[in-house]
Amino acid sequence: MFDVSNSAIERIKQISKKENQKYFRISVDGGGCQGFSYKFNFDKKINKEDKIFEFNDVQILIDPTSLDFLKGSQLDFVDDLIGSYFKVSNPNASSTCGCGTSFSV
Repeated sequence: MFDVSNSAIERIKQISKKENQKYFRISVDGGGCQGFSYKFNFDKKINKEDKIFEFNDVQILIDPTSLDFLKGSQLDFVDDLIGSYFKVSNPNASSTCGCGTSFSV
C-alpha cells in the first residue's frame, strides 16, 4: 500500500533522534504548482484516524485522505548534486513539478 526505501528509513531515524521526535508524518495538501503537494514533518501524537506504517522501527503516520493520494507510492531519500530531500514516487500522479514536491492526479 505504501513503501519506504532504506535510505529514507535511515534519514528519518537520524532526524528523529536529533529532534527527539517519535512519529514521521506524511500528508498531501492542496496547493503547489501542480495542484497538490507533499508535506513531511514529525509529530508527537497519533490521531485516531491515522494509518500507521512501521518500517524497521520507524513509524510513519498518514491520514486517510492523504493515503488515498499515496496508495502504491514509495518514499525515498535522495542525496545528489542538487541537494538532499525526500522524494515520493507516486503511480497515481499524472504529472509532477520539476522538484517533485508538487503533483496532479
